[in-house]
Amino acid sequence: MTLHFLTIFPDILDSYISKGMIRIAIKNKKIKIKTHNLRDFAVDKHGTVDDRPYGGGPGQILMVEPVLKALKKIQSSKVKCQSKIILLSAKGKKWTQQTAQKFSKLDEIIFICPRYEGHDERIKKLIDEEISIGDYVLTGGELGAMVIMDSITRLLPDVLGEPESLKEESHSTPGYLEYPQYSRPEVVKIKNRNARVPKILLSGHHEKIRAWRTQKSKIR
Repeated sequence: MTLHFLTIFPDILDSYISKGMIRIAIKNKKIKIKTHNLRDFAVDKHGTVDDRPYGGGPGQILMVEPVLKALKKIQSSKVKCQSKIILLSAKGKKWTQQTAQKFSKLDEIIFICPRYEGHDERIKKLIDEEISIGDYVLTGGELGAMVIMDSITRLLPDVLGEPESLKEESHSTPGYLEYPQYSRPEVVKIKNRNARVPKILLSGHHEKIRAWRTQKSKIR
């Protein structure tokens, strides 16, 4: 899977993609990350990619032309594949685990990451999906795009060390929240009280443990 990021801060991803699961996925060629500096597609020699909104109002919004030129370059150089163009926006459809599962089947995703006051509405004519990661506003789309990247990448074959862990995790089916889990030591003192691992998990009785986990799982 190839992931493109259209942004005015291409180096904002560097720290995250150089660590942990994402780094390993890149190393093992499960994903390929390509960043595209929108200023390289600016409308003038000053690197202008945003401007004042018509009708007045605060701030600057992302212009159409740099995005259009960047998409033309990306799409002119690629073979036909299953691809989606995503615009990160507070007004978009909320991202879910089920959407992540669907998008994990794609060959390519292009993320458009606006900044500041948002984007020219006409950019929506260029995209397949307008996505939000929650009911709040960020200063830019890059964090949302990285959240989506992470949620998709971990679903790709052979990325996680234990593929079985995907089957019973929270949100694997709509509304499902995974059962509580415990590790060593068996007893920890917290606020002057002993916090113990539930006895059933120490019993070695797999059927009873499975029943306990089913009981403790939540559907909301």
